[in-house]
Amino acid sequence: MSGFTLGVAILGGLVLVIVVAWNAWNARRLRPRQPAIEERREPGATPEPVEPSFDPDDTPLPMPERKPGLDALIDVLAPIPVESPVSGEAAIAALPATRRAGSKPFAVEGCNEGTQHWETPQPGQRYTAFQAGVQMANRTGALNEIEYSEFVVKTQAFADAVNGAPEFPEMLHEVARARELDQFAGDHDAQLGFTLRARNSAWSPGYVHQNAARLGFVAGVIPGRMVLPSGTQGQPPILVLSFDTQAALADDPAQSAIREVTLSLDVPQVHRAEQPFQRMRDAAAALAESMDGALTDDNGQVIQAEGLDVIGADLEGLYDTLESRDLAAGSPQARRLFS
Repeated sequence: MSGFTLGVAILGGLVLVIVVAWNAWNARRLRPRQPAIEERREPGATPEPVEPSFDPDDTPLPMPERKPGLDALIDVLAPIPVESPVSGEAAIAALPATRRAGSKPFAVEGCNEGTQHWETPQPGQRYTAFQAGVQMANRTGALNEIEYSEFVVKTQAFADAVNGAPEFPEMLHEVARARELDQFAGDHDAQLGFTLRARNSAWSPGYVHQNAARLGFVAGVIPGRMVLPSGTQGQPPILVLSFDTQAALADDPAQSAIREVTLSLDVPQVHRAEQPFQRMRDAAAALAESMDGALTDDNGQVIQAEGLDVIGADLEGLYDTLESRDLAAGSPQARRLFS
């Protein structure tokens, strides 16, 4: 073999090595980041690697809190006097099959003969009066005339079954009140969202889970969703972190490539005392640092600290306005209205 041929062969071999190495490096760079293997130590046992779990059922979620009662602030109320006390069993049997009038929640409460408190009818109790209510507004809009008429029909049927005589407020007045409440709610609703985008390598679901779990997030019941629980059992989550559901449901989630996650806050649902926006900022900053991500808005623009300060100041004004209307963020009334 001539010197020239040998040189060409060596050069070709070097090029091949470089191409193979570059492809391997590029594949490794593009591969979704995986969670770090952590050791779980038991006394007297040999440390074993433990892969972080991504099972939505591995962390118990808070139990739902008791449904708040009817409130004249956000409900149309119809008193139902009765001729004589009614058993809880009879009241329950008389309730309509559905608890909605159109898109608005409908409910019946009874005045407990023993406690004199209003409550949802319970077996083994007796009730000296009832009241029916329909919510005036929620995120689907204001109570309209058709929904009010359905409320009247459901209430009258219940009253007939328990020998009661309902007293209905004037429809046009209540519908106008509902529209005013809906206008207020629409002007003072706020749902914030930050997007964390991968700067370089994509993330696997397990990698996202591991980093979020270090900040107190737990897996939700929906794949691709994690929540930061409230400090009070039964309250809505403070924050929600979500990513592509299909990535979480993939046959091999470790190979799923996630390039962005969303951190969201439903302002009226979370009490001001929880400092939800500050915790949202802190969580976003911590995740951006640990996952090599950029914090952006819905348009992909990087969010600067100054912009976050402005949002925080605006939220303080919103909290004040809601409280002045007796609809403080996180209160039962606010959670019902903004739902």
